[in-house]
Amino acid sequence: MATRVVIGTQWGDEGKGKYIDMLAKTSDVVVRFSGGNNAGHTIVADGVKYALHLIPSGILHSGKTCIIGNGVVVDPAVLLKEMKELADKGIDTGKLLISDRAHVIMPYHRLLDELQENFRGKNSIGTTKRGIGPAYADKTERCGIRICDLIDEEIFVKKVKENLAVKNLIIEKVYGGQPINEDEVISEYLEYAKEIKPHVVDSTSVIFDYIEAGKNILFEGAQATFLDLDFGTYPYVTSSNPIAGGVCTGAGIGPVYIDEVYGVLKAYTSRVGAGPFPTEQDNEIGDTIRELGHEYGTTTGRPRRCGWLDLVMIRTAARVNGLTGLAINHVDTIGKLPKIKLCVAYKKDGKEIKSFPASLKELEKCEPVYEEFEGWNEDISDVRNYDDLPENAKKYLRRIEEVVGVKIKLIGVGKEREQTIVV
Repeated sequence: MATRVVIGTQWGDEGKGKYIDMLAKTSDVVVRFSGGNNAGHTIVADGVKYALHLIPSGILHSGKTCIIGNGVVVDPAVLLKEMKELADKGIDTGKLLISDRAHVIMPYHRLLDELQENFRGKNSIGTTKRGIGPAYADKTERCGIRICDLIDEEIFVKKVKENLAVKNLIIEKVYGGQPINEDEVISEYLEYAKEIKPHVVDSTSVIFDYIEAGKNILFEGAQATFLDLDFGTYPYVTSSNPIAGGVCTGAGIGPVYIDEVYGVLKAYTSRVGAGPFPTEQDNEIGDTIRELGHEYGTTTGRPRRCGWLDLVMIRTAARVNGLTGLAINHVDTIGKLPKIKLCVAYKKDGKEIKSFPASLKELEKCEPVYEEFEGWNEDISDVRNYDDLPENAKKYLRRIEEVVGVKIKLIGVGKEREQTIVV
């Protein structure tokens, strides 16, 4: 048995989907454990592009059991649309399972997300306005609606009416929005419930049964370490815990069952939306990286901010997640630049530090300490052996390992699933 976790080490969009898809080949079960449809994994398989937001990427491999865990917030309309799109491309979703404990994103969550973000104005967080935050807020306030409630008509109707009595007051009186019609919501969601019900299970029991049977299990991370509610650049974070520890709460298994944790990163850094970014290059270099790496969001389509690779972040991610290996993407992209900079520490108040401050005010005082490397302006997309990489590329990768203290196990040299070096 092998139980692996794949998580992001930066601000998301590191290309986790590619490695999840690759590792899914040797896995029996693939589990999503956090976030909602604010995440997006893009996978190119056999020339076909798939953009997945809720369904685990393992669905692209025939016969794999794919589970949406209890830590995920589920928008039923998005889920069913994604299932249909996969079916239209010949992908079977019959072995997709959904936790009965997962929380449901309701129309008032989406509306409140938008109203709250607009109300913040210039202080907006940069949410995707898909209702993720308000759904998790209801979970914490203990008024959330779970999948097990959705498929029980009596309980569902009662909870919708109770919630809308409060939510509509907030929508109207605080934000000046239009109230939501409870009958329309109930009618719409009960139809969703009929389609979803055959897939609903006690996922924690199912996962544990697979563990006891010695099956290979892959836990699929969405978003990334520095979007984590506790360890990210708060408040510019997501509403869940997309770190390795989130597997325990988001899938319902103990840490003793986790064997390996892979941290995915780019050979540079990118970020969508607002928030701090110490190594950002808001200049011609950043523009060049964006165009070379096609840095536009899978979920939002927004252009990503780009900059040099920040190893203070990656070292922090290695510690927080207990990384056993690194998987680095876009080695082909960064090598096209004549000179490459690598942030190995910060300088703050005249002193060099190697930790990531919690306070954004303190983070603003930090200046990146860079080391410079020569590029390797040659096509490496067909390279499949580490020894065949250009020497300049190997120098860059070796330095990353030295500073972070974790070995690189996988190297991406292109967007296709086959364009990967296994070290």
